[in-house]
Amino acid sequence: MRIVVLFGSEMGTAETVAEGIAEELAEHEVSVFDMSEFDVAGLEPEIFHIIVCSTYGEGDLPTGAEPFFEALDAYRPDLSGLRFAVFGLGDSVYDHTFNRGGEIAAEKLTAFGGVQIGEHARHDASGEIKAAVLGREWVRTLPLESAILTPA
Repeated sequence: MRIVVLFGSEMGTAETVAEGIAEELAEHEVSVFDMSEFDVAGLEPEIFHIIVCSTYGEGDLPTGAEPFFEALDAYRPDLSGLRFAVFGLGDSVYDHTFNRGGEIAAEKLTAFGGVQIGEHARHDASGEIKAAVLGREWVRTLPLESAILTPA
């Protein structure tokens, strides 16, 4: 199975999580990309996508993810058949916007026809568990068999 892990980060934590997730999926063909360097035309249904996205400030996307989602809105691709999972990062100190970056990512991909697979992970920077540890645990719970595109 081909898997692309995309990360949007402000301070580098999402990148660390993305790299750990890729290591957990070593038996698959996995590529990791910064969202700021990924062309939205590369969102192909044959590839399972894992989005690792932090939340910046009061519920905003991180600076590195903004160009990706702006391009998605401009390009408006048909993402029917695309399967994706989301690992969001945030801080519960910002109660009303906690983990909003990951939620925005899921909403946008779903709006263009993508289907979210597995539990939407929400890391809390104020919690006890380190983001990289939670990312590795979470990815092992993903139902990857549901991510395989079946021919029509």
